[in-house]
Amino acid sequence: MNREKKNIQQINIELDSDVSSGEYANFVVITHSPAEFVLDFTRILPGVPKAKVHSRIIMAPPHGKAFLRALQDNIAKFESKHGEIKLPNREDGFSAFGVKPPDDTMPN
Repeated sequence: MNREKKNIQQINIELDSDVSSGEYANFVVITHSPAEFVLDFTRILPGVPKAKVHSRIIMAPPHGKAFLRALQDNIAKFESKHGEIKLPNREDGFSAFGVKPPDDTMPN
């Protein structure tokens, strides 16, 4: 246990003012290769058949899994405070919000 504490490094994270306002996304397309996961964040707007990628995040598989665990932990904390997050009732995950990524081409 004491050895684990010695291997933990504290990192100071800097947030630039141009990034601090964030980028809104209501849809993400996730693709992967043997070496990385690619997350393309977009905004889907009613009546607009095309969505522009506003942010692309590329992660190594171990970082993707760590991200998943951190997101699951934060969702659990959110739901314990604010109640369950409800999703639309749809059979497949892609069309849960009435949209799905293209079958043949991805913007990689």
